[in-house]
Amino acid sequence: MASTTEGDHREEEAPHNEDEDTGAQVAPIVKLEEVAVTTGEEDEDAILDLKAKLYRFDKDGNQWKERGAGTVKLLKHKVTGKVRLVMRQSKTLKICANHLVLPMMSVQEHAGNDKSCVWHAADYADGELKDELFCIRFGSVENCKSFMEMVHEVAESQKKKEENKDASATAGLLEKLSVEENKTEDKSRAEGEVPKEEKEEEEVPKEEKKESKSEEAEKKPEEPASST
Repeated sequence: MASTTEGDHREEEAPHNEDEDTGAQVAPIVKLEEVAVTTGEEDEDAILDLKAKLYRFDKDGNQWKERGAGTVKLLKHKVTGKVRLVMRQSKTLKICANHLVLPMMSVQEHAGNDKSCVWHAADYADGELKDELFCIRFGSVENCKSFMEMVHEVAESQKKKEENKDASATAGLLEKLSVEENKTEDKSRAEGEVPKEEKEEEEVPKEEKKESKSEEAEKKPEEPASST
């Protein structure tokens, strides 16, 4: 009898399988709709994409401060061809650098560290333009060199575009000035010249003048003879 009672208790105490599929379907309480997320990079192509850590020089404290660790990109606009540098933090995706690569931009290797480089830029990461001194550190020397070479190449191409733009603007201005000068000359000539018909009327041939004088002499009545 005692053994039977102990067996019953064991069956009652046997735990239920919580992961057992009951086949019941539970409808979701809240239906979430898909939301399109824009990054502002839809009209740009990434020509460089590397992982790095960014630092900003604090002038007040006279020291380098970490700006964030993440991915640095060089993005080229599909229409304008302009290139900007954008870096986001890996976890929060917060922007820690955002500025154009201008023709005068120069990237130099950081003294004493061949994996790092520094440059000046007018940055817009905080929503307003600030003159910043950045230092970026990569995981390898190769990545650092690739970054420096690509930035230098972009800056040179932007410089050539600016030179071509200035040359085209100068050529257009010169062409406009030459056209205006030609118009002025044509206008002055038109005002100074007398029509041919008027010239012909004004200029009387010498022969006609002689004939008119002889005719006047013939038409002149003879003076009466003096009576003596």
